[in-house]
Amino acid sequence: MLTSVMPETDGSLSGDSLATPVSVQYVPLIKPYWRLCICWITNQTVPMIYFRQFSFLLALILLLTSACSGGEQESEPQTPPNEPSGEALLPDPGVVSYSFRNQFSEDVPATLDLIKEMGVTNIEFSSLFGQSAEDLRAMLDERGMVATSYGVGFQAVTDEIDRVIEEAHTLGVQFVRIGSVPYDRSGPFTIDDAQRAVEAFNEIGARLQEADLKFIYHNHGFEFRPHEEGTLFDYMVQNTDPETVGYEMDLGWVVQPGHDPVELVQRYPDRFWATHLKDFRHGTPQDYSGSTDRSNSVMLGNGMIDFAAFLRAAEGSNIVHHYIEYEDEDVVDVMPHSLSYIRGLTK
Repeated sequence: MLTSVMPETDGSLSGDSLATPVSVQYVPLIKPYWRLCICWITNQTVPMIYFRQFSFLLALILLLTSACSGGEQESEPQTPPNEPSGEALLPDPGVVSYSFRNQFSEDVPATLDLIKEMGVTNIEFSSLFGQSAEDLRAMLDERGMVATSYGVGFQAVTDEIDRVIEEAHTLGVQFVRIGSVPYDRSGPFTIDDAQRAVEAFNEIGARLQEADLKFIYHNHGFEFRPHEEGTLFDYMVQNTDPETVGYEMDLGWVVQPGHDPVELVQRYPDRFWATHLKDFRHGTPQDYSGSTDRSNSVMLGNGMIDFAAFLRAAEGSNIVHHYIEYEDEDVVDVMPHSLSYIRGLTK
């Protein structure tokens, strides 16, 4: 391409060119414009060739602009704002009824409606809230909702297991869950307590398996006291029957005593069958007490846990249900945000 300057001169404004030097490479583009301007200023008739040159140039510019714009659209497809760009890790989480305990205690049907309005149809019940199993099941069926896990106390599965089995069958659940074991709360959870728990779990698990139900134990933090090369929780997992005893990982009660949910599910992928997705705020005191102030409970994504990393690690495990749990009183305001957050995590 030529880059030298070639001046064009003419003695008058009506000539074919101005006396201003112009780079040769721009002359073909500029001429139609200044020729039209000269004719307009001097009130001269505009030759048709000037119109043709100008029209050609304008059409060329529009064509190039359209081509560039179309190319950008094809090479950079736009993603709608606030929508995941890949496949969701957990598009359909469940919830724990305990989160809505205050609402259920006042009006069971209205609380079921509230939960369904949030887009949730899967519930783990920690109580029947004064209803019979038959009535609660009918309410669920009317709304197209399901109960998949039934939480009861330790005494219920040891002293009243036939009643528990009957209620579990009526509700249509897959799991029967307990969330604690008896031990002297004035002192720490010990190896003796863990051994008694193991013996009981194996008996409960075998009995529930005979009834086509699965037994799961929900950790509560106190089980993570150090023991030998691991923890008392390790001892419990390693000494219970993997065919009849499973575990429900409460992520909050894994991090509160200082452990990593990702590492734990990778260590025991076959032993965890369900989860409670719960988070605690940064700075929550870490200990083995199995308790903390409810105000330390936060909406998912605002605390200590990397839920995307956990859900990715859990994909190859035996976990079949993830239930969101929130412990503080403002659940109606917080739960929609937790649901939105967890549904937005992508693979």
